[in-house]
Amino acid sequence: MLPDPPPFGSVIGAFLLAFPALFSIVNPLAGALIFSQVMEGRTPAERTRLARRVGAYSLIVLLCSVWGGVYVLSFFGITLGALRVAGGLVVAIRAWSLLMAPEEHEARKEQQAAPASSADDVAFFPLTLPFTTGPGTIAVAITLGSARPAGGVGLWSFFAGVSAATVVIALIVWLAYSSADRLIALLGANGARVVTRLAAFLLLCIGVQILSNGVQDLLRPIVQG
Repeated sequence: MLPDPPPFGSVIGAFLLAFPALFSIVNPLAGALIFSQVMEGRTPAERTRLARRVGAYSLIVLLCSVWGGVYVLSFFGITLGALRVAGGLVVAIRAWSLLMAPEEHEARKEQQAAPASSADDVAFFPLTLPFTTGPGTIAVAITLGSARPAGGVGLWSFFAGVSAATVVIALIVWLAYSSADRLIALLGANGARVVTRLAAFLLLCIGVQILSNGVQDLLRPIVQG
């Protein structure tokens, strides 16, 4: 018997939790600026094809991390509370670094993508991993997956909303990378950093919330006992 359709409001809530966190850490607007630089020697058709493949690969990486990351960690005996505390710290620290110094983050991404200028097939490595969805993005996605409800309709609502957020992020990556030259003309480096800082602040708030939930999970047995 199929589960009941998830409540629309719960799906939207999960989407609004996941989208700003993933958008901040993936940062497709700033990534598009770097993508344009490292793909400078490629034809427009080749850039568009690579952008489409990077978007598809990014979706696969994000979905696998959100849906399966928590269960992999549970296999190693890591509790949900511990995962939320660690993940919340990772998200908050990552957000703080993006908020304070987005230029350094962009420089690291540019170094990661540098080999792409001479490689034949670079859609997955390094353009998807680690350039677009690196270890920080995977950590954020796993942390978001750890915020899932215990079960029931709420679980389906949560994963429907989070999965929708990953699809939107992958579409934005595809469109931003495909339109990198136009984005450079529209936003410029400074405009992209403004968007990065605004999104990083939202990511910081989300990291603190996840950390708070994890602390409550760890303290609940002590308080009840």
